[in-house]
Amino acid sequence: MTQLDENYAKAYGQKAGFGNKPALLLIDFVEGYFDPECDLYAGVEDTLASALRVREAAHSADIPVILTNVVYHPKAMDGGRFYEKARPLRYFLQGSAMGAWPKGLDPTADELIVSKQYPSAFFGTSLASTLTALGVDNVILTGLTTSGCVRASCVDAMSHGFITTVVKEAVGDRHDAPHEANLFDMDAKYADVVSETEIIAHLNGLS
Repeated sequence: MTQLDENYAKAYGQKAGFGNKPALLLIDFVEGYFDPECDLYAGVEDTLASALRVREAAHSADIPVILTNVVYHPKAMDGGRFYEKARPLRYFLQGSAMGAWPKGLDPTADELIVSKQYPSAFFGTSLASTLTALGVDNVILTGLTTSGCVRASCVDAMSHGFITTVVKEAVGDRHDAPHEANLFDMDAKYADVVSETEIIAHLNGLS
């Protein structure tokens, strides 16, 4: 055990567990992260493949599946300071090909799409109210990127009172360092970070 692990073990390590009625979020899986010509490219094909396997298990368990994307007014009138700060967000102007769903991820008629303008899937959207109305108590997170919109959504999910689960193989980033650092923090303070195998086994048990 490293000195860091020993330090955190004194205060953290509590497990949240799973709830009784989960929902699955696929956060910002859009073409820009998969196109090598795009500033956003992150080489996260394996991440999407993992999320799609979790999604299949979620559908088999008949739990809500929600996809998020980022969409801005053509003149970025709704982009605010986030749009000013992060230059690659220009790829998410309404109608941009980089904001389209990537190959292999075609939303189905029984999936909900939540479009947002800021990192968290909860900020400025009706997601929390929707989940509450559905009786959801556990939010399972997959998506991109671990250090950005996944982490922001994780903190907000917990803050809204949902048991929060992050699927390790089904979230990704453009570099291992921010990916691993944010998984470490989320697991310590806000959520349980679990493996794809563990979450699929849990969902299969529900179905």
